[in-house]
Amino acid sequence: MKRSSADIIQEHGPFPGVEGVHGLTYDGDSIWFASKRGLTALDPDSGAIRRTLDVTADAGTAYDGRHLFQLADGHIQKLDPETGSVLGTIPAPEGGASGMAWAEGRLWVGQYRARRIHQIDPQSGAILRTIESDRFVTGVTWLDGGLWHGCSDGDEWAIRRIDATTGEVHESLDLPAGTMVSGLESDGVDRFFCGGGGSGRVRVVRRLRDSGSERPGTDTTG
Repeated sequence: MKRSSADIIQEHGPFPGVEGVHGLTYDGDSIWFASKRGLTALDPDSGAIRRTLDVTADAGTAYDGRHLFQLADGHIQKLDPETGSVLGTIPAPEGGASGMAWAEGRLWVGQYRARRIHQIDPQSGAILRTIESDRFVTGVTWLDGGLWHGCSDGDEWAIRRIDATTGEVHESLDLPAGTMVSGLESDGVDRFFCGGGGSGRVRVVRRLRDSGSERPGTDTTG
């Protein structure tokens, strides 16, 4: 496994009225982060708040290119990003979810205490397969065809690239001690957006391009 220190290049927040960041995603223009206030759109460069949708936003958030998906009250809600209207609801995995991403035409949902990542059918909520982790899972995303997840072990936090079939860890970007990851998304190029938990912050971590990447042994048709 390749290990390196995470390169934190920006830090946004804390934001007025936001006690904690519970999950986030990126729509190609705005970072969306979940909090008790709802879903807030953030300028990724300046950190300026653009708008907030008044929806329940407990944990992970995802974007499929058209719609937002939000974990709320044990369910996954499909949302209109313009109005916040709920367009559909499916059950979330039992046992508490802690992160969500969209890839391969599927939702990928992390479970914190169970140390698992599930691939989920976005229409029915059925679990299609499960990947085991040796760390608490605090967020999931994809970059360069690789599955990444935020993780914790005591006071140690990291962003790790794993094999999407076996769960084997290929790479770890280690954050400074106590620097929490509560939600994870990538911009599809070389940046990770990380929720800062109770700090109420959103951090931007750069992945150095020479660190390499391996495509998982799964189809990537989504």
